[in-house]
Amino acid sequence: MKNPLVKRYFRELKKDIVKYLAIFLFMALTIGFISGFLVAGDSMKKAYDEGFEKYNIENGHFLLDTVLSTKALDEIEKEDITLHQQFYFEMNISDGSTIRVYKDRTKVNKVCLMKGEMPVASGEIAIDRMYADNNKLKVGDTIISDSVEYRITGLVALSDYSALYSNNNDTMFDAIKFGVGILPEETFDGLDDKNIKYCYAWKYNDEPSDEKEEKKTSERLAMVINANAPIREYVPRYINNAINFAGEDIGKDKSMMQVLLYILIVIMAFVFGITINHNITKEASAIGTLRASGYSKGEMLVHYMTLPIIVILIACIVGNVLGYTVFRKIIADLYYASYSMPTYVTRWNANAFVQTTVIPLVIMTAIIVGITGKRMATKPLKFLRHDFSRNKKRKQIKLPNVKFFSRFRLRIIMQNISGYVIMLFGISFAAVLLMFGLMMKPMLDKFNDDSVDAMFANYQYILKAEVPTANEDAEKACFGQLKRNDEEIMVYGFNNNSKYFSGELPEDGEIAISNTYSEKFDVEIGDTIYLDECYGDREYEFKVGEIIDYPASLCLFVTREMYNEIFMEKTDYFNAYLSNEELTDIDSAYIASVITEEDITKLARQLDVSVGGIFALINIFAVILSALLIFLLTRIIIEKNSSYIAMCKILGYRDDEVARLYLLATTWAVIVSVLASLGIATVVIKALFKAIMASFTGWISMYIKPVIYPEMFLIIFGTYVIIALVQFIRIKRIPKDQALKNFE
Repeated sequence: MKNPLVKRYFRELKKDIVKYLAIFLFMALTIGFISGFLVAGDSMKKAYDEGFEKYNIENGHFLLDTVLSTKALDEIEKEDITLHQQFYFEMNISDGSTIRVYKDRTKVNKVCLMKGEMPVASGEIAIDRMYADNNKLKVGDTIISDSVEYRITGLVALSDYSALYSNNNDTMFDAIKFGVGILPEETFDGLDDKNIKYCYAWKYNDEPSDEKEEKKTSERLAMVINANAPIREYVPRYINNAINFAGEDIGKDKSMMQVLLYILIVIMAFVFGITINHNITKEASAIGTLRASGYSKGEMLVHYMTLPIIVILIACIVGNVLGYTVFRKIIADLYYASYSMPTYVTRWNANAFVQTTVIPLVIMTAIIVGITGKRMATKPLKFLRHDFSRNKKRKQIKLPNVKFFSRFRLRIIMQNISGYVIMLFGISFAAVLLMFGLMMKPMLDKFNDDSVDAMFANYQYILKAEVPTANEDAEKACFGQLKRNDEEIMVYGFNNNSKYFSGELPEDGEIAISNTYSEKFDVEIGDTIYLDECYGDREYEFKVGEIIDYPASLCLFVTREMYNEIFMEKTDYFNAYLSNEELTDIDSAYIASVITEEDITKLARQLDVSVGGIFALINIFAVILSALLIFLLTRIIIEKNSSYIAMCKILGYRDDEVARLYLLATTWAVIVSVLASLGIATVVIKALFKAIMASFTGWISMYIKPVIYPEMFLIIFGTYVIIALVQFIRIKRIPKDQALKNFE
């Protein structure tokens, strides 16, 4: 015989259509977004991983001041490697950006043509697709370098530049002011030889079995190369940010998104649990009658769980459809906005289906059963009496001696304490997301401003050789590199009483470190640090005597005299100039690089372009989450107390007075929850931010702009005010005869 209780599903759905529709939309959009993220991310990651073989990506590269001699080339290739020329020029574009151009690579680091055609004639060029997007360039446009026009024939992705790092030591890549491109061989060979960069890529003839062996092999190779030709830059693949950063980032976000989904599922499960418990309490007499008529507690539990589970199941299905269509494209576009990835193919992801559908359903079912199972275990007679107390001798909580209305509101809060606890948890979670979204832009702006303020000089020239300059504004300096855990650490050597470096350098053989180094590695004054030689096996030991506020990089500061002693150079050695004026009398062939304000600010600039839109999405998502939770829980509280609200109206209370009784109690709970969430969010964000930054090259000091706290309060509380107005309308619509229904 057909179960007569089935008819109630449609009545309940119609009666609470707003509540179920809100939950359905929220879950469908959340699951769709995360499903799309996992599908697009997995497809991107597979395309990235397959690219190592497909495009024959290098095992590493090194930069020299001159071309390798035949003898040196033979000596180096005895290390069971094959060298490939990867010479390049850096073209200064008229808009102030730089494009690093190569010949078309057909053997190693091959090129993926994304749109258009490869250049073949003089005056043609193919440029990186992401650089083109960021600078609003397209196929057919022209760019100008040194008064020469180049027509863009194609948009490409270079397999060894999936993240556009111009320098491997940079904290962040820069796809706005830096790009890569391909020139026809004839055009390339016609450029000025004095500006050429002698770069060689190597491939192992026999690949190392693991990273440990690869590291050991590359360190030995570095010493062999350095013995034949002084190395300007040496970057094995396993530390090459331009190759690895994108792949590591795509995989890293996956776990975070899964955790986000499961936290939301748990919150929604508790909301459903409270909703079902409220329905059970409201319909206690009917349940008691049905139980007495022979329905088991299991059958009743299944009945009350069925509609919520159906809603979530449909939301999961719709979410997965959206994930493979709308959101997959959105997430792919976000990846393409950050990384210069080759073309990818969308792939079916069974793991994503399990994680976004099967596991959430299991979690939600388990939590709902756990919450409502005990309530449904109540005996039929107690259902009929509306008696859900477990302890008849339960002591009544004594309320403080305050005004009647205040005592009444305290009683409302105590009766609905479980809902308010869920509200606190949900608002705290939303506050973490909201704080993260709001803090990033001011933090990056501050980092940007502080880095510019801390610049030693307007121009910092790194030289290939000791060359003189007639500019009296220039000051000699030293610049070198050491490494800690494969992360390169800058070493600066300054003159005593330098006019550009205002920090105080310690004496007695001690060094100064930047505050970023101190924060990242938890180093304080008096500690001893150990660093390794970049291209050798020598270890250096330093005692920290001072910490200097310098946010731009991880670095050490010493006197020039001490620098030359550390690196065993002659007493008056230098390899850099600091100057507030551009040095025009130094041949560019002797300049390795020039650091200006553009280089210092690239991190904030790139992050703003790559993930600025994500911050806005996070803020919107946080507001929607908090609004949904507050709406559902206030609605449940009003429904739960509808009979009492109707009785208050019978006794002569106006609608606004009743609203002040019930909504003001919730207002107190919301205010306490928001204030508590600000502290909780701060603690959580500090821990998360440190863990996130620890996995990146470089360091950004965490900064939460003080105005963010009142902004967060106003955003969440303002959302509640809007919801309270909606609930006030609902209170006005509760009829007085409600007091006569199911009122014991």
